[in-house]
Amino acid sequence: MNIAFLTPEYPHPSFGPSGGIGSSLVHLAQGLVGLGHTVTILIYGQNKDQVFTENGITFYVIKNIKVKGLSRYLTQRKVERRIDALYDAGKIAIVEAPDWTGFTSRIKTACPLVLRLHGSDTYFCHLDNRKVKRRNKYHEQRAFISADGIISVSAFTGKLSNQLFDSERNITVIPNGLDLDLFAPSMVKNDAKTILYFGTLIRKKGMLELPLIFNKIIALVPDATLVLIGSDSGDIKTGSASTWSLMQPLFSESAAARVSYLGKVAYDDMKAHIEKASVCIFPTFAEALPVSWIEAMAMKKAIVASNVGWAKEMIADGKNGFLVHPTNHDSFANSVVKLLLDSEKNSAFGAAAREAAELKYDRSKVAISSVDFYQKIIKESVQ
Repeated sequence: MNIAFLTPEYPHPSFGPSGGIGSSLVHLAQGLVGLGHTVTILIYGQNKDQVFTENGITFYVIKNIKVKGLSRYLTQRKVERRIDALYDAGKIAIVEAPDWTGFTSRIKTACPLVLRLHGSDTYFCHLDNRKVKRRNKYHEQRAFISADGIISVSAFTGKLSNQLFDSERNITVIPNGLDLDLFAPSMVKNDAKTILYFGTLIRKKGMLELPLIFNKIIALVPDATLVLIGSDSGDIKTGSASTWSLMQPLFSESAAARVSYLGKVAYDDMKAHIEKASVCIFPTFAEALPVSWIEAMAMKKAIVASNVGWAKEMIADGKNGFLVHPTNHDSFANSVVKLLLDSEKNSAFGAAAREAAELKYDRSKVAISSVDFYQKIIKESVQ
């Protein structure tokens, strides 16, 4: 099957920064190629036009057209022409795009177009109790309504998106996938009391709660350490250019001495950092189905995470992790301390986490489910 993905990001040295959408897409694309399917990536928002093939995937790099007030519209037309040309040439049968900012709102392709919900701006603003830009919601709603089919990475995200866009669309849930061999757990025993957070440093991911949680942890386990990995981000609420700068004064003196912020590291190096962790923590308020959690689960790491929405689809509280609301600093800290001090529970949680990852998040299984969905949409489009 010939499958195309339209995306604003993909983890590759030739492109700009990539986040969760890119991370999930690379695993899906590689999973599809591994099953014998043909994959095409159309990546817009770039500074030059380019075509190249790498590791069995063909990339069409699309330069944005810059005309004041018309850039988005003209780039959409350019993307539409490229998709239709590939379809007419028999090189693609279907195209999938993410919901973020509703880029496909004015794109009408000759082939079926599927929307995969990773969390729109409307969705994240709702979870973060912020007002969404009217323009973004308009385009996201239009893209949502006009798509030929919709996949959501979690049931929670699909249900909430339907509510926010005043819709009753049928939504198929297919989670993000992962190369579980790439993130195979090490057999090396780790006795260090290292707590790891990896992801963007941003308010919506609970970064202003994390110092307050760690202050309580360090009071109970003075030799614990906290490692932070990920890009720093500006803060919408305060206007600060750096969330890390907002975090630092919140740490107690003793806690601050036990914190290491490594910034953004190469994706290929993440496994080594996860491997060193005793517990992975994610005190976030807003996600859809984070790949970072799956990576930690795959490597047999005990997790303490937010108990909001999607989390209950990933973590069985008390079995393969603990789920606690990020603002409940005492309970969150106590859950982390339990896993730092109880090696048997820590190991049991890690083993159960790996088992859950193998059951639900293997990229080959996710790829097969996706292909089944694409074939269904293509069949419906010709009836």
